[in-house]
Formats: sequence, structure tokens, C-alpha cells
Amino acid sequence: MQSQNRLFDDLARVATGALGTLSGMRAEVEQRLREQVERILARMNLVRREEFDAVQAMAAKARAAQDGIEARLAALETRLASRNGPPSAPRRALRARPAARKPRPAPPL
Repeated sequence: MQSQNRLFDDLARVATGALGTLSGMRAEVEQRLREQVERILARMNLVRREEFDAVQAMAAKARAAQDGIEARLAALETRLASRNGPPSAPRRALRARPAARKPRPAPPL
């Protein structure tokens, strides 16, 4: 009977050692996978969340400012149109006189 207990004890020790080794291998594989993923992400030049949020806030602020300027411009145009009365025929732009051309040299013989 004692020999069976010794056999079971030895099997239990081997199983415990194997489980310890497997858990160590699992941790090592996870760490290597994590390092590989970080390397791949570093090569992709991805933006961090904080930087993205900052740029998004700047864009929202710029859009709000643009909307305000557009409203102000529309009010000014309305005010100007009411001051000047109905629009007249569009004026022709003044054209500058063409510059005098230099004579072309004669082609070589």
C-alpha cells in the first residue's frame, strides 16, 4: 500500500511541476506577444487618445468661431445692402493697358 502512495505522491509532484512550468511559459508568451503588438503599433505612427481629443477640441472651437464670423458677415452684408438700396448693374473691372511687346529676334539661318 505504501508503494502506491509513493507513486501517487511522485505523480502529484510531477503534475504540480508541469503546471508551474506551463503557467511560467504562459506568462512569457503573453509578455512577448504584448511587446510585439507594441512594436507594431509604434511603427504605425498612431495618435494617442489625449492628442486626438485635443485636436478635436481645437477643431470644434475653430468651427464655432467660423460660424460666428459667418453670421457677423451676413449681418454686415445685410446692413450694407439696406444702406445702398437695390444693387445696380455690376461694374466692369478696369483693364490695364497691355505692355508693349518686344520684337522677336530673327530665326538663325
